[in-house]
Amino acid sequence: MTPVTIEQEMQTSYLAYAMSVIVSRALPDVRDGLKPVHRRILYAMRESGFTHDKPYRKSARAVGDVMGKYHPHGDASIYDAMVRMAQSWSMRVKLIDGQGNFGSVDGDSPAAMRYTEARLARASSYLLDDIDRDTVDFQPNYDESENEPRVLPAAFPNLLVNGASGIAVGMATNIPTHNPGEIIDATLALIADPTLTLDDLMKIVPGPDFPTGGIILGRSGIRSAFATGRGSVIIRARAEIEEVRRDRKAIIITEIPYQVNKATLQEKIAELVRAKQIEGISDIRDESDRSGMRIVIEIKRDATPEVVLNQLYRFTQLQSSFGVNMLALDNGQPRLMGLKDVIEAFVTFREDVILRRARFDLNKARDRGHLLVGLVIAVANIDAVIALIRAAPDAASARAALMERAWDAADVAPLLDLIHDEGNVIADGKVHLTEAQARGILDLRLQRLTGLEREKIQQELDEVAIRINELLEIIASRPRRMEVMRDELLQVRAEIASPRMTEISDVAGDQTDESLIEPGLMVVTITRDGFIKRTPLEVFRAQNRGGRGRTAAGMRGDDVIVRSFNAHTHQWVLFFSSGGKAYREKVWRLPEASPTAKGRALVNLLPDLGSDSITAVLPLPQDETLWENLHLVFATASGNVRRNRLSDFRNIRSSGLIAMKLDDSDRLIGVATCREGQDVFLATRKARCIRFQITDDTLRVFAGRDSSGVRGIRLAEGDEVNSLCVLNHVEATVDERAAYLRMANARRRAETAAGEEGEEVEAEILADDEEPAGDAPITPERFTELEAAEEILLTVSDLGFGRRSSAYDYRVSGRGGQGIANMTFANPKRGSAVVATLPVLNGTDVMMVTDAGRLIRVPVDQVRVMARQAGGVTLFRVSSGETVTSVFPVLEEDGEDAEGPDAPASDTLDDGATHDDAPEPSDG
Repeated sequence: MTPVTIEQEMQTSYLAYAMSVIVSRALPDVRDGLKPVHRRILYAMRESGFTHDKPYRKSARAVGDVMGKYHPHGDASIYDAMVRMAQSWSMRVKLIDGQGNFGSVDGDSPAAMRYTEARLARASSYLLDDIDRDTVDFQPNYDESENEPRVLPAAFPNLLVNGASGIAVGMATNIPTHNPGEIIDATLALIADPTLTLDDLMKIVPGPDFPTGGIILGRSGIRSAFATGRGSVIIRARAEIEEVRRDRKAIIITEIPYQVNKATLQEKIAELVRAKQIEGISDIRDESDRSGMRIVIEIKRDATPEVVLNQLYRFTQLQSSFGVNMLALDNGQPRLMGLKDVIEAFVTFREDVILRRARFDLNKARDRGHLLVGLVIAVANIDAVIALIRAAPDAASARAALMERAWDAADVAPLLDLIHDEGNVIADGKVHLTEAQARGILDLRLQRLTGLEREKIQQELDEVAIRINELLEIIASRPRRMEVMRDELLQVRAEIASPRMTEISDVAGDQTDESLIEPGLMVVTITRDGFIKRTPLEVFRAQNRGGRGRTAAGMRGDDVIVRSFNAHTHQWVLFFSSGGKAYREKVWRLPEASPTAKGRALVNLLPDLGSDSITAVLPLPQDETLWENLHLVFATASGNVRRNRLSDFRNIRSSGLIAMKLDDSDRLIGVATCREGQDVFLATRKARCIRFQITDDTLRVFAGRDSSGVRGIRLAEGDEVNSLCVLNHVEATVDERAAYLRMANARRRAETAAGEEGEEVEAEILADDEEPAGDAPITPERFTELEAAEEILLTVSDLGFGRRSSAYDYRVSGRGGQGIANMTFANPKRGSAVVATLPVLNGTDVMMVTDAGRLIRVPVDQVRVMARQAGGVTLFRVSSGETVTSVFPVLEEDGEDAEGPDAPASDTLDDGATHDDAPEPSDG
């Protein structure tokens, strides 16, 4: 015994083990696409007669034959391999025809082998046919008691059709399934033109075709896999959104990605819903039956089905990646191959099968022809043959006598040339019989001596001659072999081809949730108790002022709407809480609901909000490139203001970000975007206001977010700031502003005098702090210049009265003063407090909401421009005890006629005293 080091022995033994696993267990052969265990199962079942045209036999019988003769690795591994070949969701073309419980796509285990029955499927015959005609090599089995094929003489590229997966030592394979018809067509095309490129083949085979269907996203991964043998293919489930009942939609899944367990998939979805990683799902159930797969995922009313489906694709196996690794054994060596490489390897192998089969058939035909030549000689010399046989003492002597005699070769020579027989040698016109021919003559039955039988012998000899010539042509000509291969492939195609099951889409796989949301304007509403919703803006049609409005939301208890604004679905919205924290969310992620719906609690949308309430909401510009040049100005109820860069709030985590330091009794009332040089306008509930310019001297940019800011306006006792807006700064003297206002108001009165006869308008009272009107005129050019830069402010009282005023009516002063009067409440019926002051544009509308939940949309052009202290006209006819709580502009161009079917009969501006109450608008 030679001593060996442990290192050397481990290296040698592990290498042998690795090669055994690679070659004999884990990797398929490129020629027949089978691993040894699958090959042995198919061969053993054929040898036992379990073919497709025979009755089913117990699976245990087939497993026992395979284990006892060819595969001594345990019955479990053999049965598992056989079960997989019988599963329609695992194989593109089934190779085993099973009867009984062979598992399910839910991952259910198959029944024990003693309960199931199986036989070879029809397609398996195309892998096994001609195996007994010397088409492939055989090798001894594990105990050398039997012989088994090294490979099956496959008639179609099974490796590509059914794919394969396996893990060897240091390497693995994962080959997807393909459409059998497409693969055979590609093989035929490559036979016809071996110079075809990959692009040419991909026109025939666009990509894998999985038995479970689904949708492949993109083609780059497919091309990489087909070109190099490696690539990643993204498979997505086939899903549709249906309305299962009124106002309730559901996602219907009818196909799932390949090798995904349906039951595990549903469990994963349920876990994500419980963990609130996916929101908007109310129920999930499996309605699959014999007709097909159907998973129903019901969506909540306030959720967007497209977004929920996209989240399911992102977080579950409804969208999975199939890593293609086309590694197979080629001439016994592991090789990474692309699509063309695999087809070329199959064509080369199949050509060799056809060549070997032709040689085998030629030998058989020649043997038969050789025997027929002997029969022809015997029949031609029947009397001599009979006499010779009768004279012989035994069969051996008769055989020897037949072989020793020289027979006349006159009639035999053409026959020998016809069948290319070299077994008989003609010398001096005579020929000797071979031993095979002598035995054939001795075995000749007397009935063959009749005239009819003699003709049959000659006819058979002619047929053998034709067959031999055909086989010789196949052996000698490669184009002829390709023609035979083409005909056989067409025959197989007619049997196993089927329509494509997997769709290939050019849509990118990574879609953001936002890309699925249709762009549009939304009205976002927030209630005092912290409920939020969004409603499409087109739901609210314009009405004339003085109407009764429509129901905006169903209030619960004494909950009222406190804030509303309109924004684009793709805009960011900043939420500022009473505790001074900022949160950020996209508009489309806010719950969508009808005008009468309650909405969803903000604490559910912003889990880290806690006991705080949202006190300020700011829709940000949709174009984020504008954020760099924008600042945020904060205003609190106590009159403090602060300026920060908008970019300071670009990254806000889900738990929020400290936005402003607030005193215990203070709260944020507004946040607005601004630029250097613009004016800050603050208005209070007790009808005071102040306007000051944004400069580094008056309101510097704060570096941090934890400051409480500086004083913006000095408040009287009991007063508080309730409006913040940013105005453009216009350089104009006091006299220029006074002259412009005098000229502009005179022109407006002249334009509207005909339509406002008899209107009761409160006197435009001058207060002590009002600036005296100057007498200095302005040029027409200066008037036009000031008119182009003019901004109009709308002020609304708590009882629904309001008026528009020119921004020139509000002088620019220093920060921190007591401000000037904004509205005078000489008549208590017109209100006692200012609800809001905001800039409005001509041709736009405003919406007003009351504490009773009613909402009205009014064109601002119907509101007269007056002095800033005027009490205004009726905008919203409120009921007794009802007050306006929120006013916000509608900035969208609305093509709808303001004169709706529910509008008042007259569009004359009034204070509500000259007309009866308008009818309650319908919800249509």
